[in-house]
Amino acid sequence: MRDVDEARDGDAALGALADLVVLDALAASWRVGPLGERRFVPGFDPLGPGTDARVLVLLQSPAPVTVSHGVDAVASEDNDAPSSRAFRAARLESGLGRGDYLRWNVVPWALENPVTQGPGAGRPASRRTGPTPDELDAAAPALHALLTALPHLRAVVALGDATLAGVMRYLTLHDSPVIVPVLAAPHPSPANGHRRHERHVRIVNALRRARSLAD
Repeated sequence: MRDVDEARDGDAALGALADLVVLDALAASWRVGPLGERRFVPGFDPLGPGTDARVLVLLQSPAPVTVSHGVDAVASEDNDAPSSRAFRAARLESGLGRGDYLRWNVVPWALENPVTQGPGAGRPASRRTGPTPDELDAAAPALHALLTALPHLRAVVALGDATLAGVMRYLTLHDSPVIVPVLAAPHPSPANGHRRHERHVRIVNALRRARSLAD
């Protein structure tokens, strides 16, 4: 029986690797822009379900802490960032399994984050907090390709206003979108400090309801 069990474990590992290869091929294709420019796109989480994902959790775009890992970067709840820790706590509380959900970004590549001058003389400069509509639309083909690669997908959880806007723009502007139920909750970033407890509860409940849809 041990040999049979080991063979099964080996087959499962090979299957998971194959599923990840499909997604990593997509990520590689997104690392080159339409004009041949190089773009930073992390890898998919090797501990996730790959193309067997039943729930897709989307955030905005790769965070600076993810970008800092360079070629070793992956989109994972294990990243050492406050938003990742907050998400992981909510995910564990929700009961959604690590092997049931895929974490990714509605804009899969890192965005430049220019400083913009505040209105009026003497006003402080500010940094934008999310992708613009044009950037969301430019990423829509990548979102479509990802959704098409997830045949078992049952729900999408969009975290953050910009993420939700990107998903809705895709669903209402694409000619043939992949339509699945979408739940939305605030972004887990600590910078989003308004009603922090409510933010946590909403993320937990969104993940919990996505899990129900996936069962």
